[in-house]
Amino acid sequence: MELSLILEYGWVLLLLVALEGLLAADNALVLAVMVKHLPEEQRKKALFYGLAGAFVFRFGSLFAISFLVDVWQVQAIGALYLLFIAANHILRKFLVKKGEEEAEVTKETKKSGFWLTVFKVELADIAFAVDSILAAVALAVALPDSGLGHIGGLDGGKFFVIFAGGMIGLIIMRFAANLFVDLLHRRPGLEVAAFGIVGWVGVKLAVYTMSHPALAILPEGFPKSTEWKITFYAVLIGIALAGWFLSKEKQEVPVEEKAS
Repeated sequence: MELSLILEYGWVLLLLVALEGLLAADNALVLAVMVKHLPEEQRKKALFYGLAGAFVFRFGSLFAISFLVDVWQVQAIGALYLLFIAANHILRKFLVKKGEEEAEVTKETKKSGFWLTVFKVELADIAFAVDSILAAVALAVALPDSGLGHIGGLDGGKFFVIFAGGMIGLIIMRFAANLFVDLLHRRPGLEVAAFGIVGWVGVKLAVYTMSHPALAILPEGFPKSTEWKITFYAVLIGIALAGWFLSKEKQEVPVEEKAS
């Protein structure tokens, strides 16, 4: 691989790590609320089983999507889904108070037994996994081919970037979520920015879909053009900077807001 190609792949992987970290922190907070009614030992087991299930699902989904990634209908559904979850989260963030949302989740889970809670955590993890994989695919598909062979219908280098992003998200959710939870508490605007980026990544996947030869709404080479890449990353960085500088910094993190 040429140096420029390695740098481009490395930049996308770095973006994925940052995005996965912020999303994993938000996901970890949701899971913490879902299991907090259980005794401590059962709480740890429920989270462990949930994460184990998420690992299996992500791994299986990644191989499935490697065969479907060139199907424009799959790309279109992925783009619409990313745009939906971004808009839904941002609207809920401004229209529903956090305390009310946590109370709603707690109300749904407080009477659940251990295995029912595990099942709900599994479902939540699967939803998080879908978000993560689609965001990774949207960032990776427009990368130049790496020349490292193919896995399914996906270039080997792109497959590695998507796989690494998904696994890093799980690792962060399990071991480093508290660091990102602290960051989100100090800079709450980053949570909105993270989902703003998810929406913008959805736009990128939509652009990639519209350039598919079967549709040809946009020129086939447009998603890989320098002009589009500069526009995409300029807007992405702008969203991230807005989330950082427009959020009021807080100094202390209440213990109850930390993820378990």
